[in-house]
Amino acid sequence: MFKKTLAILILCLAVYWSFDALLPNKISTIDAPENSFSTHRALVQLKEITKEPHFLGNEAHNQVRNYIVSELEKLGLETQIQEEFSFSKWGNVSKPKNILARIKGSDTSKALLLLTHYDSQPHSSFGASDAGSGVVTILEGIRAFLSENKTPKNDIIILITDAEELGLNGADVFVNKHPWAKDVGLVLNFEARGSGGPSYMLIETNQGNANLMKEFVKANPEYPVANSLAYSIYKMLPNDTDLTRFREDGNIDGFNFAFIDDHFDYHTALDTYERLDRNTLEHQGSYLMPLLHHFSNANLNNLKNTEDYIYFTVPIFKTVIYPFSWISPMLLIAVMAFIGLLIYGFKRKTLQGKEILKGFAPFLISLIASGLVGYFGWEILKKSYPQYQEMLHGFTYNGHTYIIAFVCLALAICFYSYHLFKSSIKTANLLIAPLFFWIIICALVAFQLQGASFFIIPVYFGLLSLFLLIRQEKPNLILLALLAVPLLFIMSPFIKMFPVGLGLKILFVSAIIVVLLFGLLTPVFGFINHKKRWSYLFLILGIGSLISAHSNTKYTKDTPKPNSLLYVLDADENTAVWATYDEILDDWNKEFLSDDPDQAGALAKHTIGSKYKSNFTYTKKAPLKDIAEPKVEISHDTIINGKRKVAICITSQREANRFEVFSYGKMQFHSIKVNGVEKNDSVGDFSTNKLSTRLFSYYATDKESLDIILSFPASQKLDLQFYEASYDLLKNEAFNVPDRAENMIPKPFVLNDAIVIKKSIVLDSYKSNN
Repeated sequence: MFKKTLAILILCLAVYWSFDALLPNKISTIDAPENSFSTHRALVQLKEITKEPHFLGNEAHNQVRNYIVSELEKLGLETQIQEEFSFSKWGNVSKPKNILARIKGSDTSKALLLLTHYDSQPHSSFGASDAGSGVVTILEGIRAFLSENKTPKNDIIILITDAEELGLNGADVFVNKHPWAKDVGLVLNFEARGSGGPSYMLIETNQGNANLMKEFVKANPEYPVANSLAYSIYKMLPNDTDLTRFREDGNIDGFNFAFIDDHFDYHTALDTYERLDRNTLEHQGSYLMPLLHHFSNANLNNLKNTEDYIYFTVPIFKTVIYPFSWISPMLLIAVMAFIGLLIYGFKRKTLQGKEILKGFAPFLISLIASGLVGYFGWEILKKSYPQYQEMLHGFTYNGHTYIIAFVCLALAICFYSYHLFKSSIKTANLLIAPLFFWIIICALVAFQLQGASFFIIPVYFGLLSLFLLIRQEKPNLILLALLAVPLLFIMSPFIKMFPVGLGLKILFVSAIIVVLLFGLLTPVFGFINHKKRWSYLFLILGIGSLISAHSNTKYTKDTPKPNSLLYVLDADENTAVWATYDEILDDWNKEFLSDDPDQAGALAKHTIGSKYKSNFTYTKKAPLKDIAEPKVEISHDTIINGKRKVAICITSQREANRFEVFSYGKMQFHSIKVNGVEKNDSVGDFSTNKLSTRLFSYYATDKESLDIILSFPASQKLDLQFYEASYDLLKNEAFNVPDRAENMIPKPFVLNDAIVIKKSIVLDSYKSNN
């Protein structure tokens, strides 16, 4: 009994340690040594730059820029502002104002660049995590570095970009237009996609990562959290950072450091100084300092490499790396060892064919049932709680409780399934099915998702356990538990990482991982009695977690409902509507949209800058207000060799923040130039099945006008629609829109709290004019 209890305690401790080792436990104080990073000193600066939302173009944005410049100058650094127009690949145009400084090194080799951005997401985010945390990490890290009065070998460039949230525009103009870009040998980028949790290291490179990983290991950060699978997944997602521009446009390698937990705060009015996890900020500092010291003196000319490395992190050993070239041999060794152990087990008569086949039953039942419960369970919850639809990023405030619930339900299913076969199958025979599936998974990832090939490591320890089970009828349970520790160290964090990073729709993946882990833990659980009782225990815990989640489904001050409201004036038709992106209206926007709103109809076809492709849902006729329309002038209209070139100048009469420009119907353009910057990939046929196509979005910085030059076939009719938006609906006295209740916040990722004016420009084709 003692050994069984101790074995269970070892497994529980391993799971706990796998999470505890991800983050620093101590927060550095305000009186930390001058040459060390202090989270509390960084927090002083963070509080200053997160007093208000500071998106590109507003006054708070200018104040934050001035504050950062002054803090750099206090460190004795000479700063400069780079200001250029940028046309991003996503069709966003803006004029970012990058902040730059440079520390001279003793050598003339490549420079190390420290990167983050200072703009917050329009229009309501305070930007404490994204990316105020990055700003203060760099400011405090540079202060500590300079306090040692040592001259680095390499130059250190500090780049705090602007307009990252709009389309990486600041990084675009630096990489493609600033002379310092050619000096950069490596980038360390600090980012966020939530407000807490461990910061994951993700590599950005066009070639192999071997030398980058070797140097990362040499730098020896205290709490590395990284794995090659995470980057493989990251590359599949439509999420880029400033570092992407360095890789794609400059062939410059780098490391991303980004935390993703508490994802419900991302880009919202909840991204505040108070809600940023202090341990997370400490974690960012624990990356920066050793990497800054190492790479400021390393040879940055020698980082390019064609070889890739698998990498993952575990407690004690920190970062483990090995070449991709080992993937096939390691898989082959595992397959041969598995086959060899099968032969050995049959010879010893420990393994029996019928029992092995029976052993597949509880594992498959657990795998299928847990996956189905995870998938359909979340679908049922979404229908039961339709308010979850308003959380566009897919992670609810009670999301962590749901993860616990579905993990417990998966464990309940596993214990009950194995309870059903407890008397008929020896433990060694039970282990064959999970090992078989693990090897199949490893074979698949070896060819399709090589970054996950470190999954073979737990298989080796599973094979060792199988060897012991074949050799001894009653092996040492403590030893079997210790052999399971690497499995739990490596795989346990994925149970949480997947739904946190990809949304609760991935809960079924967490449930499947639980079953896969349980399968390799059968050398221990196979000898545990009362599996039915364990099943009931986890069922009760799962149901209790669901009840707990249910009690936290209401929107409160700490967990507010995201909602939206816009006033859209059609200047062509002289009509106006209230509009929303919400699926479920509330007391605040019902005041304007009523209990019986209209379907958005044609307006829904223009999805104005929505990251998650959210359309307008409802509208309601609104009173006409005296809102100054934009001034539209055609300053140039010529036809040369069958190509028509039209120059259009649009000037806002009310200091609008943003313009959306759509082409209507089938149109083709030879070129599109906005404020002097041409869209490089603008040649194409915009005749998709959609009614209209967004040409670009323009974000005003200094109240400048919008100048557009379009080139298109002379025989083509030009039909454009402009949406001019200002983020002042709640401030404009003509509307008297009340402030939200304390349990509401502006919905992120969509145009919100805006006064929008729609205006069209139609020019007949050259043929019809003649």
